[in-house]
Amino acid sequence: MDARRDQMESKRRENGNNQQEHGQDEPLKGTFASVLMLGAFIAVSWIGVFLLFLNRS
Repeated sequence: MDARRDQMESKRRENGNNQQEHGQDEPLKGTFASVLMLGAFIAVSWIGVFLLFLNRS
């Protein structure tokens, strides 16, 4: 089992998977920021509609 695990780790190093994983971090940061902005927009919209409801009733 250990020999097989060592082979897989050496293949990952040779293929450069470590660099590919690091390269995927930045697009995920942008996605996270976009989701936060969308969530903030939805929350502000709901609060605005709720305040409008309270003022009219």
